[in-house]
Amino acid sequence: MTNVMNNLNTGLYINGKWIDTEDKKDVINPATGDVLTQVAQANETQTEDAILAAHAAFPIWKALELKDRVQYLHKVADLLEENADRLAEIMTLEQGKPLKESKLEVIAGAESFRWNAEESRRLYGELIPAPNNHKYEVIYEPIGVVAAITPWNFPSGMITRKLAPALAAGNTVVLKPSSDTPLSALAIFELFEQAEFPEGVVNIVMGSSKEIGQAFTDSNIVKKLTFTGSTPIGKALYEQSSQTLKKMSLELGGHAPFIVNKDADLDAAVKGLIAAKFRNNGQVCIAPNRIFVHNAIKDAFIEKLIPAVEALKVGNGMNEDSNVGPLIREDAIDKIKQQIINATDKGATLVTGGHRLTEGEYAKGFFMQPTVLDNVKNTMDIFYEETFGPVIPVITFDTLEEVIEMANDTEYGLASYAYTNDSSAIQYISRNLEYGMVGINEVAISNAETPFGGVKHSGFGRENSHLGIKEYVTAKFVNTKYL
Repeated sequence: MTNVMNNLNTGLYINGKWIDTEDKKDVINPATGDVLTQVAQANETQTEDAILAAHAAFPIWKALELKDRVQYLHKVADLLEENADRLAEIMTLEQGKPLKESKLEVIAGAESFRWNAEESRRLYGELIPAPNNHKYEVIYEPIGVVAAITPWNFPSGMITRKLAPALAAGNTVVLKPSSDTPLSALAIFELFEQAEFPEGVVNIVMGSSKEIGQAFTDSNIVKKLTFTGSTPIGKALYEQSSQTLKKMSLELGGHAPFIVNKDADLDAAVKGLIAAKFRNNGQVCIAPNRIFVHNAIKDAFIEKLIPAVEALKVGNGMNEDSNVGPLIREDAIDKIKQQIINATDKGATLVTGGHRLTEGEYAKGFFMQPTVLDNVKNTMDIFYEETFGPVIPVITFDTLEEVIEMANDTEYGLASYAYTNDSSAIQYISRNLEYGMVGINEVAISNAETPFGGVKHSGFGRENSHLGIKEYVTAKFVNTKYL
């Protein structure tokens, strides 16, 4: 084990106590195949214990003076910043992304706690004009126990983005992190303990996704479920929750279009595409997946794109010169290879990359070459299937109407991007893309201040911004008549 693992708690955290179990699961470094450590696995009883602990703590946390709750959240933000290097190293070891990306993720999590701490001061109610001797009042109240299920691709960021608004609004939480990347979650929960959160306010259980998810959805105590992950699993959780009528937030799959219009700044478009596509090796729900390039500038765009892609250094995320780390598992590589074979069999051209890296330092990890495919059509699997990896499929178009139709030809509707300097094209594209988020000449679309979320089969609900904290409250109407 590495030094950062030596003192890391690997048990469940329930009602303010670390709990070990006989049942364990290995955590694998995807860059080396090495076992980093083992973590405790919760059974049904322990999951229920965590839910009950959160339930018992809810009235205490809800009743805290607002200024005191705000101080707890700021303390977590401080601790995240103070421990950013350690947290980043833990994340890179278990998830694979380059160390610099991991540290930015941790710092963004601190910002999420600061933003939501202050946003809790602005959960303003409302007074509605009423008849004489009446007062119509709307009050926002915390919803209760929140269950959060987070993915492996952002093992710190997805936790902070969910827990910060939930706690800020006055709720208590039970977290189930990904089985692939539980260590970042455990390191964050150590910080909750250091911040001396009241017992039961934050709880973490690890184990079977099916069993813990079922316990969350079946519980009448759990009032809200927030989930980030695949669309099929999100649909299953949605269906399972129907009998308990939970409030839900689902941030599901994405298949982002990236439109390069004929008047675009090609250097800026290539730079933006490289940054957005190869962040976390393409394992990002908002990563560009279908690259639509106007026929008039396609050759010039490809000419600039190839050297930029080939300049990327694939390697262990702990290496300072690595731009692209490993994929998370073997099956992730298998899916990408199948998409490439399907596309090339149907006429796509492999411009660069396309192969797994297996020699030397790559021998035991899950490394894939950054890849560009040209002449991609809608007859190919990659046009409709979400690609969670380092593949750029280039598709051409001639008119804005044509590209909007192709861009919207998907069940997903999370993120979208376009590069153009034509003001009328900007207006047309931004109005007609059927996505929850649109980036025009910009790929940085996730900020603490701005709403994050999708439409269609990409889910519902919003994270970040003033809308994010509203996902964790209920609106109560009070009608007072003065006698």
